[in-house]
Amino acid sequence: MIASITLKNQIYQVDLSKPLDISIPIRGNKSNVNAWYVGPPRIEPHIDADFIGSVEQGSSTNFHDIYFNPHAHGTHTECLGHITPKVHSVNEVLGHYFFTATLITLAPEKVGKDLVISKKQLENALDGGAPEALVIRTIPNTKEKLTRQYSHTNPPYITEEGMLFLAAVGIAHLLVDMPSVDKEKDEGALLAHKAFWGINGSLRHAATITEFIFVPHHIKDGDYFLNLHVAPFENDAAPSRPVLFELL
Repeated sequence: MIASITLKNQIYQVDLSKPLDISIPIRGNKSNVNAWYVGPPRIEPHIDADFIGSVEQGSSTNFHDIYFNPHAHGTHTECLGHITPKVHSVNEVLGHYFFTATLITLAPEKVGKDLVISKKQLENALDGGAPEALVIRTIPNTKEKLTRQYSHTNPPYITEEGMLFLAAVGIAHLLVDMPSVDKEKDEGALLAHKAFWGINGSLRHAATITEFIFVPHHIKDGDYFLNLHVAPFENDAAPSRPVLFELL
């Protein structure tokens, strides 16, 4: 289905019948992607006295309890409430769900013992462009990202200067395939998060960061139409399902 969509007084042609889902689902077992030193998510039948919420075990319905952490267990979108004393809700911050987006692929650079995405890399990749949303795919880009256990592995991250640059050019929504834009063990500095959300200046209330995406190889770098939906949790972060559509 071809649709004409108007964003900021510009008309885009999009084929809505060909979605490109770049989210990682939550699975209730140890194969689920994981970070931040927590156990795997659990999806299990609710038990109450003689009731077990499983058709397989004799119930009329499947009635499952789900235990997970949005930051640790899959694709999620977060707002500045992630690092402020006041817990802003991503459900309130994200007021609309359709954006122009650019997908770029970067190889993090070795700096000491770390792998980082630098301001220079971002500047070169954007080449003067400033989409509403930026999607970053890192290489190597293997399917291991769907199940990797990231705790204590020092994954790649984005430098503070890089995040200041993205904020300065007006990137409102950043999507990355890493567990965090910050270094795993930074003693709580969170320099990248703070830079993007303007913690030391003008707060960017409407800006979001989406982490733990996965962009398969067959999706080419370039410009897209992004549909970004979050589960309606009143929380600083919530599971989300970003979907790209090719522009015609």
